[in-house]
Amino acid sequence: MWRTTWRNLLAHKVRLLLSGLAIVLGVAFVGGTLIFTDTLSKTFNDLFRSTSADVNVARAAAFDQGLAGTGAGGTASYVPEELVDEIADVDGVAAVEGYVQAEGVYILDRDGEVLDTGGAPGLGINWNLERSVSPNTLVEGRAPAGPGEVAIDTNAAEETGYRVGDTIPLLTPGPRIEAELVGTFRFGDSGGLAGATLTAFDTETAQELLTAPGQLTGIGVAAADGVDDDALAERVAAAIGDDYDVKTATEQADTLATDFAEALSFFNVFLLVFAGVALFVGAFIIVNTFSMLVAQRTQELALLRALGASRAQVTRSVLGEALVLGVLGSTVGLAAGYGIAAGLRALFGSFGLTLDGNLVFAADTVLWCYVVGIVVTVLAAYVPARRAARTPPVAAMRDDVVTGERSLRRRTAVGAVLTTVGAAALAGGTLVDDGGNAASLVGLGALLLILGATALSPVLARPFLRVVGAALPRIWGTTGRLARENALRNPRRTAATASALMIGLALVSAFSVIGASTNKSVDALITGSVRSQFVVSSAVGLPFSPDVATAVASTDGVDDVTRVRFGQVQLDGSTSFLTGIDPAGLERSIELTWVEGSADGLAGDGLVVDEQTAQDRGWAVGDTVPALSVDGREQDLVLGGVYESNQVVGSTLVSLDTLTALGGTPQDRFLYVDLAGGVGPDDVRPALDEALAAYPVVDLKDQGEFREEQKAQVDQLLLLINAMLVLSVVIAALGIVNTLAMSVIERTREIGLLRAVGLGRSQLRRMVRLEAVVISLYGAVLGLVLGTLFGVALSRALADQGISELAVPVGRLAVFLLVAAVIGVLAAVGPARRAAKLRVLDAIARA
Repeated sequence: MWRTTWRNLLAHKVRLLLSGLAIVLGVAFVGGTLIFTDTLSKTFNDLFRSTSADVNVARAAAFDQGLAGTGAGGTASYVPEELVDEIADVDGVAAVEGYVQAEGVYILDRDGEVLDTGGAPGLGINWNLERSVSPNTLVEGRAPAGPGEVAIDTNAAEETGYRVGDTIPLLTPGPRIEAELVGTFRFGDSGGLAGATLTAFDTETAQELLTAPGQLTGIGVAAADGVDDDALAERVAAAIGDDYDVKTATEQADTLATDFAEALSFFNVFLLVFAGVALFVGAFIIVNTFSMLVAQRTQELALLRALGASRAQVTRSVLGEALVLGVLGSTVGLAAGYGIAAGLRALFGSFGLTLDGNLVFAADTVLWCYVVGIVVTVLAAYVPARRAARTPPVAAMRDDVVTGERSLRRRTAVGAVLTTVGAAALAGGTLVDDGGNAASLVGLGALLLILGATALSPVLARPFLRVVGAALPRIWGTTGRLARENALRNPRRTAATASALMIGLALVSAFSVIGASTNKSVDALITGSVRSQFVVSSAVGLPFSPDVATAVASTDGVDDVTRVRFGQVQLDGSTSFLTGIDPAGLERSIELTWVEGSADGLAGDGLVVDEQTAQDRGWAVGDTVPALSVDGREQDLVLGGVYESNQVVGSTLVSLDTLTALGGTPQDRFLYVDLAGGVGPDDVRPALDEALAAYPVVDLKDQGEFREEQKAQVDQLLLLINAMLVLSVVIAALGIVNTLAMSVIERTREIGLLRAVGLGRSQLRRMVRLEAVVISLYGAVLGLVLGTLFGVALSRALADQGISELAVPVGRLAVFLLVAAVIGVLAAVGPARRAAKLRVLDAIARA
């Protein structure tokens, strides 16, 4: 039987090729995702290990922030410089140095533009002279020794072309400065910084610019020879008390790596979800391929049964073919995944995020790729394999075998139940108030509806094909009628082929509806909420110096500037993100609908929240809300107002003074610019552009430009999602090609007879093309209808999360329908040519 299995594989290798490609593409996506994220993790883990001394001391955090909320523009905590001397007296300490580190230091190139870091931070540090606690090695020049001197990392020096002795401009969390470049240094052994830049100052200057006089970000301790890191950490902790967090190099690297892994998990899951969609779509092709192969080999299978092969042996033979196909597809897919990972690394590198070293090819990646590829292939082939085993031996004695169609009654019943339950879940999701639960309910309903539509698709195919196909005979005569009848001949096969395309287009159209609704909501939100004529925001996605607001406020024609800052604290025991804003500026620049209270509630220790937050936390105006900063400072806030949810300001507001008292760093995220009476935007725009020319880290936008900027972010995300979903559409197109190719082989004698009675080659090609177009349109219509329902339901479920408006992009959906028809035409090119090339007599004579 194994010899038979191998013979069948070799005999049908062309027919199995496209099914194998579906597995290759799905596994490649899985492998590429795992390889790339493993490489990303290794790069940052190495970075974390490089920055860790034997023992590391930092201010103990009052609550866990992970990687969020720290650094520039969030909340920060420091340790006093005097602690260095205390630690130096601990037995077993060989060296100790305090370090200063903060985000928000940007190197400007010779054109005055910010050095592109690809989203990685621009870091400012102090220069540590003690090599045993510093990862930096001086390569050229000397260390900075005064306020007008800096050293930069070798990567930044190479990219900007700066050399020792040059004067370089820098943007800092405070002022813009110019300093002499006195040295360049390498970070760690390799110099890899994953795209980040390092600018080193002397300690006093670093404290003045980045923290505060006498304050350090942390302290690094080197252990004396023969002293265990764990033992030294215990001694240091005992000496300095519980206000500080003491970790060994291993503990610190592990903590940072864990936090990074949590942050990376979303990206990993995001990519793997699309890989799962691709494999799910690919499973339809495999089922279709093996079903058709089994039908075409009925006599051969029956002969095996007549010669003594048991049902189990026949099943194992077909599953053996699937196993080999899965192994080969997984192997090629794994290699392709390595190529995808290399492409992603190059893409990220072009944005400035450089991943050093080789790609990580872990054993678990190989294992998962083979498990996924083989399991999907074998499971998809199981039903056709069982059907093959039921072939009766007597079928071998017949010259022609017609496989009967099984009843669709059971499938229809299952599909009806799934569709009913899915529709109920979808409708229920639009009625639930809790946005998270509502979205989950809509997701469940969408999944059930897709499964239900897949089950019902053979039943729905007949009426659709009869209605839509009715136009084919009128336009194309005999070839149109033949194309329609061919599509109707086997509704299961047609449905399975169309279902693959249905799933891809359902997801694409759903996200299109969500994207269009989000953009319309952004338009309505900004138009109805932002009163200011101009908005200043970061061009690099990070906070910027308060000097920017000073420069804008001093511009002629500007009446006032409202600063907006972000921070993270714990409110009443739960971690919360705060928006800091001036109370007068809030009234002037932002339109809020107050449920109770007003912007005056921000005065003193005031706090105002949106209606949903007040309801969830059980707060009422006048309540005292205990606040805890990351460095342990406690402050009682008084709830002074409640407003309707508004994504422009977030859910929780405090004054700038309150945010600073709770550890917020004095850096702005947004500036709302209000003009003096009688001054128009065009009158003051040139002066504002000139004032901001010294700060290329920010952008100036009027209301229309601000709306377009926010919508562009939605469009970019939508483009990324659609690009991922294109893979499933490509696989679906391969499925159409495969079905048509195998259908041509299956109908060889019929095609020969048609040619014998006068059907021309061009007519035959047209017949196959029209059949492909009808199948594609069927899948597309199902997908667009389902996707529109999903998108509308999810948009309504997320109404409280900011998607307040509903928009259905009819034009874009019409384009998707047209693309589906084109896919059908292109998919039919190969099978149509093959059919047209068949010799008439050979085709008639072929059994």
